Amino acid sequence: MADAEIQAAATALLDLCKARKLMVATAESCTGGLVVGALTDIAGSSAVVDRGFVTYTNEAKHQMLGVPSDTLNRFGAVSRETAEAMARGALGNANADIVVAITGIAGPGGGSAEKPVGLVHFAAASRNGDLNHREQRFGDIGRAEVRRLSVLEALAMLTELASR
Repeated sequence: MADAEIQAAATALLDLCKARKLMVATAESCTGGLVVGALTDIAGSSAVVDRGFVTYTNEAKHQMLGVPSDTLNRFGAVSRETAEAMARGALGNANADIVVAITGIAGPGGGSAEKPVGLVHFAAASRNGDLNHREQRFGDIGRAEVRRLSVLEALAMLTELASR
């Protein structure tokens, strides 16, 4: 079960989407399904949640979401370009009105000078053409905390889209 802050954000998003008759999907890498998990922890979420894609490998991003191999090769899995391609792919492969994509380096290893541990790229997209990107550099604060803060950021981005 998600912590109280995540549960409150997920509940608010579900209520807003129910009121606006919006369906949601997620495309998750470093969060491993935690966003869709937070949403589906709440009874009645099936009225709002269409599906969640957990695409941990580059191959999964390419196969399930159609992220171009060229994008992955040129920019890497943890990049604005990949996050945006994941979001577009989720829209194209789900029955959802709004989607969020998350790709990052939760740690403890795997970082570099250019892409340090705690770097996470988010993209949220809607059927009406909105596509928003955010980059967060949470720092080397521990894997669990990077993932927790990423879930909160993703829920906030979905809430912003649902509010428009």
